[in-house]
Amino acid sequence: MKKKARVISFYLPQFHPIPENDEWWGKGFTEWTNTAKAKPLFHGHYQPHVPADLGFYDLRLPETRIAQTEMARQYGIEAFCYYHYWFAGKRLLERPFNEVLQSGEPDFPFCLCWANATWSGIWHGNPHRILIEQSYPGTEDYEAHFRELLPAFKDKRYLKVDGKPLFVIYKPKDIPNVQHMVRLFRQMAIKAGFPDIYLVGVSHHDGWDPKVNGFDAAIMQNLPGLTGSIPWRHPLLKLKSKIKDGRLSIYRYKDVLNSLIPDKTKQLEYLPCVLPNWDNSPRSGINGLIIEDSSPELFKQSLDKAFENVSAKPASHQLVFLKSWNEWAEGNHMEPDLKYGHAYLEALKSSLEK
Repeated sequence: MKKKARVISFYLPQFHPIPENDEWWGKGFTEWTNTAKAKPLFHGHYQPHVPADLGFYDLRLPETRIAQTEMARQYGIEAFCYYHYWFAGKRLLERPFNEVLQSGEPDFPFCLCWANATWSGIWHGNPHRILIEQSYPGTEDYEAHFRELLPAFKDKRYLKVDGKPLFVIYKPKDIPNVQHMVRLFRQMAIKAGFPDIYLVGVSHHDGWDPKVNGFDAAIMQNLPGLTGSIPWRHPLLKLKSKIKDGRLSIYRYKDVLNSLIPDKTKQLEYLPCVLPNWDNSPRSGINGLIIEDSSPELFKQSLDKAFENVSAKPASHQLVFLKSWNEWAEGNHMEPDLKYGHAYLEALKSSLEK
């Protein structure tokens, strides 16, 4: 397939049990727990999402990881961007990626995204319950973090831009004196034999400027906000009286489509982020955000715009991020479900080949 862009899909590793989640949420908890228990909140609300081809998988199984990459490659995805969790030296959910790294399988490109957020009960209506806090102790911790990342950066499968390993930071605004961390990472990358490191932050509809902060680029994740906005044709039926205690916000995909891929992403340092869908009500119930009435056809329109916006960039920089491969409890997954099958994947392939 001749590709129009380098499509990189975010990848969630929370599909295997860990002791911390057992303690916080109950024995055997994984992302499937929230996904499977989801219920419609109003007439016509598509829930639950039930996986098709790959089933309710366990990421401790190498066969699952191989099947995922074979499917992704078939439809034109170049790499997975694995969420990576680092809490001042403590790792969480690291097993799937560690096994990918150590085994050499699957032979599929990857990069890492530091999901630097405090884990709390916010999406469950309990924002004051802190499960594990994200902290930034300073120089020694940044250096230890880079050393932890280095074996991945050195792997032949690691995604690079102009020879530089691409590393994403999900909440760059949360890092105090982020320019200091950036300088350290660049120095250590050059010392390790790379020309530099390609640092990318995620901009959450907040005007975050990568250049001012020493980064190379920003991923434009333009999700609409939580406003308590309920659409005119969904009275929420039995939940109507309860909504006063929540902050459920509902948008139509066609109404937000143009804002998802801003014209700014034509610039070299701004990267488009395409959403197939969004519905985190399986996690958060009436505290959630729903982008309703997505379809493969509308998703293809978003893809077409993203690919057009990067078309004039140098080939190595024609980066389009996809959110995401498998965030089932947030409703944004490319993996097939029982309702749509491979339709979203087919839309991706069609847009790439157009």
